Amino acid sequence: MSALLVLEPILMNPDLNSLQAYPFEKLRHLKADIQAPADLEPIFLSIGEPKHSVPEFIQHTLIEHLSGLGRYPLTKGSDSLREAIAAWLCQRYGLPAIDAAQQILPVNGTREALFAIAQAVVDRSQADALVCMPNPFYQIYEGGALLAGAQPYFLNCTAENDFLPDLDAVPAAIWQRCQLFYICSPGNPTGAVMDTARLQRLINLAEQYDFVIAADECYSEIYRDEQQPPPGLLQVAHEMGRTGFQHCVSFNSLSKRSNVPGLRSGFVAGDAKVLQQFLLYRTYHGCAMSLPVQAASAAAWQDEAHVVENRGLYREKFTAVYEILNPVLKLSLPPAGFFLWPETAMSDTDFTRELFAKAHITVLPGSYLSRDTEQGNPGSQHVRMALVAELKECVTAAQRIADLLA
Repeated sequence: MSALLVLEPILMNPDLNSLQAYPFEKLRHLKADIQAPADLEPIFLSIGEPKHSVPEFIQHTLIEHLSGLGRYPLTKGSDSLREAIAAWLCQRYGLPAIDAAQQILPVNGTREALFAIAQAVVDRSQADALVCMPNPFYQIYEGGALLAGAQPYFLNCTAENDFLPDLDAVPAAIWQRCQLFYICSPGNPTGAVMDTARLQRLINLAEQYDFVIAADECYSEIYRDEQQPPPGLLQVAHEMGRTGFQHCVSFNSLSKRSNVPGLRSGFVAGDAKVLQQFLLYRTYHGCAMSLPVQAASAAAWQDEAHVVENRGLYREKFTAVYEILNPVLKLSLPPAGFFLWPETAMSDTDFTRELFAKAHITVLPGSYLSRDTEQGNPGSQHVRMALVAELKECVTAAQRIADLLA
């Protein structure tokens, strides 16, 4: 009989052991033992994947440039794409100019870029390095921090502080260790918007303590009041006289703005010194955007009509769903984004299981999007509902929830 083969353990990056399971993996386990009603069509409010139709002109542009698949793209992207992004930034945020060659980089969706910026910015030689972030948060921030050799520092965002980080509550000792500060405005999952004064305060702190601000602004083009678009980090920096956007980098994407999550197209813009090092990192990382995607992206950034129409669709859904759910759930209409963040009378995980078991609706427990702190878990007794489906499906989901809770 042959001897059993004994495999030696494989050496792996030990920081991988610090990563938590992704929220949707936790959700799958939470629902695993439940049999949902077979007579009801499933409705998923858990994933923030836009379901509105892809604009036809984006599809046509992509097809027209398929010959570009025969060429290697540059990590820095084409001049035409960077110039289209620069023009959009100037138009959207009132910037007189931005250097398309030095202050803009295209990225394959902001998810990979938000993770990668930590790898490029964090100084691993500092054993006590911190990366600050809101709590609840997009889990990529935490993963980026941990795999860059830093520790996350969570700022709880609750109804008491308008679901925004309380910058004045952070001790000086924390600011001194901070190397990177992630913000998300409009927020995921709360939809809260950082106003100009708070952004000014953060920029002043970044200058005082020498850290980089990474502003996740992927939901910036989905807002309720057409006359009050959310302010952007670069906009506020420029208004403060920081024309070089020192310490500031902004991330945005076409996924939500233009309903093309599968295009994997976004950009990072801001401080040229930071982007110079980020470009070096990305050159080795191997993440250049294909030429057909670049062409389609440039076309998308140059058109606003489809974005205005998109906002109108979300506005209609929020109005209809809020009218149904407001009598039975504690919730408010967020100023931006496409999520609802209602408070639940029972635990968020029990509420999620109950909805799935009795109404065949999937939502995401808020505690899966946040971490326990000394002050508690700010996501507990909340769930995230993504109003990404068509109006009829969102209304059906709201009615099922209302009937169940009533």
